[in-house]
Amino acid sequence: MQLITEIRDHEGVRVKIRIGAALASAVLLAGCVPVQPLEDPPERTDVKSVQADAADFEDGGNLVMALSSEPDRLDPTTSSSLYTRYVMQTMCQKLYDIDENGEIVPMLATELPTISKGGKTVRIPVKQGVKFADGTDFDAEAVKTTIERGLNLEASSRAAELGPISSVEAADAHTVEVTFDQPFAPFTAALADRAGMVMSPTALEKQGDDFGDHPVCVGPFKFEKRIAQTSIKVVKDPNYYDADSIHLDSITYQIMTDANIRAANIRSGDVQVADTISPQDVDALDAESGIGLLQSNSLGYQGLTVNMGFGDAKENYSGPLGQNPEVRKALSMAIDRKALVNTVFNGWFSPACSGIAPDSPFATEASNGCVDYDPEGAKQILKDAGVELPLEVNMKVSNTQDTLRFAQAIQAATKEAGFDIKVQPTEYTALLDAQDRGDYEMLQLGWSGRVDPHGNLYSFHFPGAANNVTGIDDSEINGLLTKASEETEEKKRAELYGKASERMRETNSIIYLYRQKNLTAYTEDVAGIEVFSDGVVHLSGAGFLKSGGAK
Repeated sequence: MQLITEIRDHEGVRVKIRIGAALASAVLLAGCVPVQPLEDPPERTDVKSVQADAADFEDGGNLVMALSSEPDRLDPTTSSSLYTRYVMQTMCQKLYDIDENGEIVPMLATELPTISKGGKTVRIPVKQGVKFADGTDFDAEAVKTTIERGLNLEASSRAAELGPISSVEAADAHTVEVTFDQPFAPFTAALADRAGMVMSPTALEKQGDDFGDHPVCVGPFKFEKRIAQTSIKVVKDPNYYDADSIHLDSITYQIMTDANIRAANIRSGDVQVADTISPQDVDALDAESGIGLLQSNSLGYQGLTVNMGFGDAKENYSGPLGQNPEVRKALSMAIDRKALVNTVFNGWFSPACSGIAPDSPFATEASNGCVDYDPEGAKQILKDAGVELPLEVNMKVSNTQDTLRFAQAIQAATKEAGFDIKVQPTEYTALLDAQDRGDYEMLQLGWSGRVDPHGNLYSFHFPGAANNVTGIDDSEINGLLTKASEETEEKKRAELYGKASERMRETNSIIYLYRQKNLTAYTEDVAGIEVFSDGVVHLSGAGFLKSGGAK
């Protein structure tokens, strides 16, 4: 059964949402009245950029972006936050990037890599005449320094992304040669993300582990200052090799964790761009004069991460959820993904059951499969496992409105199956820290997604990988992911990732729940903004418009 209910949102506007039967009682307790059935959400076409002709831009100005969470340290080697990628995108160009179609394209490299010797040798030509923000030269030695730091720094989050590298050499001043122990197909995709952000060797030597306090790279902008929990400012870099094409003098990233405040600041014009617009606000904002909306499907996911043996606090993983895969399967079965996303997110998001997006070229029937919603069956599994009901589970979540709304909906929906989920709201950076230390029983977090499935699966499921914060070590998954990374044929890789996805639905160290749309609002006096499927808001080419310039 599905019902439609009419409630008032945070501004008192009456809105209609569809709910599943398992959620009906929870919503009714809030004083809502069910009315007529609601049709399925409409198909929504991606709008990934707002552009203008070069002559339509004003020169100069400070663009302000409302950022929904504070970035972690601005160090490409150690960072794990999507919001850090937003800021670094303007300061730290990569060897490669992805375009609006999700294709990998050269950035600081001049062409795609040349691969030889059975896939074990990769040569990358890089741009000439390029300088870092500190005025030193960008060359192949700088690329070598960056890759080796990613491999060897103790705190690195990049080592698993870079693969089984045996050596990195500067073949000449503008050619890098990387040798692998085994072929490693995801390497180019890794260089289109933080592993490919080339850092100034001079700055690395000078600053060491403090590089993230004053990062120095190649980019249209350079770091100026950071006020903790408030803002980050970057300014135009005169050393940038294409500085004449940059319109803005500076960009200020203003931290605004409250979705209501971000929406209000877009409406007032105090900020020109705001990320992660709430589905509760997006339709109203999009209808307003002077405000535009970018939307793109995500390569990533949101899910429940279960501690199975990670960290020093054994009480976090010694219970039935952490130790019994049947209990985790029951939790997955207890969640009606479609009803939840339509209820909480007004149909803007979509259900997810694996780490591979359905529109990825690596998607298969196996990766797109999903567990059936069956709360009665889930409860029976718990009984058969000898679990005392209700089973109490502590779940840490970020303290944003949409996340809390979703967490409370999960809490209500899983009661029928015998779960008693205790929601623990946590500030975003503190949540990341708790995740990295294993200080949780279960947490709700997501991943912004990468074009190669290796970036969405291996780091989270392979033992010792940077993002394996669950403690999972499954020989079948390990073998499939390793084989997929060594395979060069896309169809064979897709089959292997499909088999791995099926096994992940049995282990459920991560219970995949939904995929966001990347929703970004902007005022129509600016253009040159892009948001692709990796979720990063691109502002390097942004600028203020002369009147009537937007397209």
